[in-house]
Amino acid sequence: MNFDSRGIPGISVVTTGFTDAVETQSKALGFEPAVLFVPHPIQNRTADELNKIADDIIEPALRMLTSK
Repeated sequence: MNFDSRGIPGISVVTTGFTDAVETQSKALGFEPAVLFVPHPIQNRTADELNKIADDIIEPALRMLTSK
């Protein structure tokens, strides 16, 4: 949120286990953040699984960061 208020684009990467928390906090703050959700849980993932998740979200992340 601090980046956005300073005009610096940012996104949050959050696991799907926290979708309700993101929604609740966003409403409480009156702020709609740019969020990319990844599969939950993230701990105990192998390096290959984490690389796949990162590969899957890099393009959407770049689009979110560069769009107005």
